[in-house]
This record gives sequence, C-alpha cells and structure tokens, in this order.
Amino acid sequence: MNSFSLPPTEKRKQYELRALALRDFAGVREHDPVDPFALARFAKLMVVDFDQVKGLSPESRAHLLGPASEEWSGGACSRPLPNGWRIVILNPAHGIHRNRATLMEEISHVFLGHQPNRLAVIGRNPTVREGAATLASAARDYNKSDEEAAYAVGAAALVPYQSLRRLVLERRRADQIARKFGVSRQLVEYRIKVTHLWADYKRASASSVNNV
Repeated sequence: MNSFSLPPTEKRKQYELRALALRDFAGVREHDPVDPFALARFAKLMVVDFDQVKGLSPESRAHLLGPASEEWSGGACSRPLPNGWRIVILNPAHGIHRNRATLMEEISHVFLGHQPNRLAVIGRNPTVREGAATLASAARDYNKSDEEAAYAVGAAALVPYQSLRRLVLERRRADQIARKFGVSRQLVEYRIKVTHLWADYKRASASSVNNV
C-alpha cells in the first residue's frame, strides 16, 4: 500500500484501514460504490420501511416526518429479534443518499463490535465542525468514541480516500464525486476536509475556474 492510499493523520489512517476491510468484505472494487442495503444483511440488520411501524398516531407520524424530521435520521433497536437480527428504521424524508450514510454508520457499529444499551436514535448530519461531524440528537446510547469511529469508518467505506484523492486532483467537483459514490455532496465535503484534501480541492477548483 503506497503513501497515497491512506490519509495523512494516524487516526484517519486507522479509520481508513477499517473502512477498506469493510469494502473488501463487501467485495467491491477499489473505485466502485458500496451498497449499504446489500451489506446490511451480513450485519444482521433488517431495514424496515417507516410505513410498517405500528402504533404511531397520525399526529406523531406527521410530526416525525415534518417539524421533527431533521432531529432524527434513523433508529436501530438494540435488542435483537429471536433470530439474532436487529431492526433499523430510516427516515424516509431524508432521501436515499442520507439514508445510505445512516445505514452505513449502523453497519460500522456492528462491524466494529460496538454495543448499544437501548434504542439508538440516529441524528447525525454530515457537516464538519472542528474536524468532526455534528450530532443533531444526543439520544444515541453509544459512547462518544464509538460514535466518531462508526461515522468515520462508514463515511470512508462510502467514499474511500485513494479514489477521493485521485478525483480531487482530477479537478472533479464535490457534486460529481457524490454522484459517483451515491452519497450527498455534504458527505463528500466532510471526507475532503477530514482527510486534509481541502486545500488541494480549493486549488483545483480555482484552477478550473481560471481555465474556463
């Protein structure tokens, strides 16, 4: 593995190595997108459609998908079913790209051996503040280091560093990279920033504008 295969910081290198192992398990090629919905079954995660949730009043349902929509991205039940699988519910108001990132984070928790103690309400947004993603909700029952690791590994599995670096140096825009990997532009920008590619990205963007 050459020096351009991994991010420059030790912490990000460790996240990247775990993400590469996850991609290898998924059987995807180096520059191809990974499908979290196909991978979920290997983590024994059953993705249940929100409309199948019983017992919610019409008012509660409207609130969760309306005014409170940005307060949660999904929910994962910590108590497994009799067959060992756990139920995951994704917020249908967030769209497929955010759902993919949410599900990949939950897969990463399983892959990394993290154990929640109760219902895990997932409410993370792919934005960067002081080098870390921010939480829209503090209701998850993983510790802080588990949360950071699962999100970082999941994001790296979705947008691997070596491919990201190559695309940045090829002057691809964040939205173009996002379309290639089936994720949001915000997630791509998060990956560019935490892997210390932002300066290269801005230079490449400026060069593209100057050459128009």
